[in-house]
Amino acid sequence: MPQFFLNKRLILLLVSIIILVALIGFSLQDRDKLTWPEQFVKDSVGWVQSLFHKPSQSLAGFFNNIHDIQNTYEENKLLKEKLDQYVILETEAQILKKENEELKAVLEKTESLDDYDSIQATVINRDPTLWYDLLTVNRGSQHGVKANMAVITSQGLIGKVKSVSAYHSTIQLLSSPDRKNRISAYVQDVQNQFFVIEGYDQEEESLLLKEIPFEVEVKEGQSVLTSGLGGVFPKNLLIGEVTEVVADNYGLTKTAYVKPAADFYEINHVIIVDRKMDVVEEVEGEGEEE
Repeated sequence: MPQFFLNKRLILLLVSIIILVALIGFSLQDRDKLTWPEQFVKDSVGWVQSLFHKPSQSLAGFFNNIHDIQNTYEENKLLKEKLDQYVILETEAQILKKENEELKAVLEKTESLDDYDSIQATVINRDPTLWYDLLTVNRGSQHGVKANMAVITSQGLIGKVKSVSAYHSTIQLLSSPDRKNRISAYVQDVQNQFFVIEGYDQEEESLLLKEIPFEVEVKEGQSVLTSGLGGVFPKNLLIGEVTEVVADNYGLTKTAYVKPAADFYEINHVIIVDRKMDVVEEVEGEGEEE
């Protein structure tokens, strides 16, 4: 009995091998038409491949998109850093260019001050609460600075030295509300007449040229300069330009609004000046000039 089953298994294996070889040989023949089992198998495999192809492609595309997004993020981050650096460099270049122009203007102004001893200085401190009153510069008595010296920019007069230490000085601006902050001045083309700059109108951003006799004609557009009287400010330093003339309350004198030649809001570099020539004696009867 066992021998019979063994032979039967052997016979079945041989038959299966023969059928398999026959099928392989049959399938390798050049044919224009497939048998229905081959068509079924091929269609089934193709359908399964189609079923998994789209999801696999989508999944692969998803991971590719994530990779691209990561690359784009890194590129944008790098570009942003470079852009920030460019903006910083551009800002620094503009600041340096502006400072260079200011220093050049100050140097040219210094060279033109033949009648004065001049000391160049840089503003190092300015209290926001006293913006139109005081500022501090990096020059003091060790550099030849003395109290009451006139202070100008390349544009015009801005004030005087109020106090001095060894290496720093405090400058009082013409726009200071201090009542003692007065300047003897004259108006160009107005002969033998001297007036007083006293006070500052913040709304109009103008200095006040007071004590103009009613009969004296002062016009808009005329330049106002220091008179040199009083022994503090040198003569002929530009103060500003007349923008308006109004009558005082009693109609006896007039007041002119003078737009400063210098920008009081933004001051970075200044020139402290003192005349080389002898101080002009104060005119008798002239009010105290600070």
